Amino acid sequence: MNSANNPYGGNPYGATYGQASGQGNTSVTYNTSAETAAPAEAEDSAGALSSLAGFGSSDSAAGLIRDTTTAGFAADVLSESRNQPVLVDFWAPWCGPCRQLTPLIESAVNAAQGTVKLVKMNIDDHPVIAGQLGIQSIPAVIAFVNGQPVDGFMGALPESKIKEFIDKVAKSAGAKSGPQAAIEEALAAAQEMQEHGEPDQAAQIYAAVLQNVPDNVTALAGLAECLFDLGELDKAREVLAQVPDKQKDDAKIRAVEARLALADQVAHLGNPAELQARLAANPDDHQARFDLAMIANALDKREEAADGLLAIMKADRTWNDDGARKQLLQFFEAWGFKDPATLNGRRKLSSLLFS
Repeated sequence: MNSANNPYGGNPYGATYGQASGQGNTSVTYNTSAETAAPAEAEDSAGALSSLAGFGSSDSAAGLIRDTTTAGFAADVLSESRNQPVLVDFWAPWCGPCRQLTPLIESAVNAAQGTVKLVKMNIDDHPVIAGQLGIQSIPAVIAFVNGQPVDGFMGALPESKIKEFIDKVAKSAGAKSGPQAAIEEALAAAQEMQEHGEPDQAAQIYAAVLQNVPDNVTALAGLAECLFDLGELDKAREVLAQVPDKQKDDAKIRAVEARLALADQVAHLGNPAELQARLAANPDDHQARFDLAMIANALDKREEAADGLLAIMKADRTWNDDGARKQLLQFFEAWGFKDPATLNGRRKLSSLLFS
């Protein structure tokens, strides 16, 4: 999926919402007196949401790679490396291995989606910085974090090795920074809002994430769940329809699908008062008890729903082709493995089955 067919631009929730050549791979360690910046403080949830603006656009992608000068080095590298690691590619027009490295490192940086940035410096035009760093041969790539050089390599490496280097630098820098950190912070904020009963606000954040990363399974599941909680069941189904095939078995996606399936079943049930009267008249009316369990679940009375189905199993395990047990397992999947009602219900089910 790409920006051309990303449905979240107008999402279902609404727009408001060291060798000189060859394959050298020499690890380089540097000592410097450059000032180390204090780690940036975490933004609040609103800041995390606003920091997503523009991520994933062509302008943002272009901003990952730039050329610099001696005069611009402090801003382009030292200052910028306090936001995310910056790789500096020291090169020259006459250098054949430099020309081999350029498309490979640019591809790897773009693939990292903002985890690192790349700054290129022509040492023929701007030799001072390379001299200060003691660079003897090119191409040389130096990684800066928090204003200091922390690692590097020399020579034209294959793209797979460049990606390994980027991953290593990112992890040493705290693993996450830049746009990827903003996305993960936004997702955490949305999940917290859900837990505090604010699905409307959480949905806005999930939708903003999906505008930038349309196949993020956590955001897809989160938005669908929020829409469900807001009563927008059809819109929740629209979101789930966008889940890539390889992610359809994700536990979070399956949980929302299970909730939707239960809602469809409940829509066809009868009046609770009438069902209670039927059950009072005939305690063996398992269908009435089953329908009441479905309604209890729809009202988020999970313990009551589980107990109703367990009562059917205790009275008649074979009723409706073991339908009570099958429905109880569907409840567990919809509620989530760690939900207290699931844990308690599983204990009761085990006791009933194996006592």
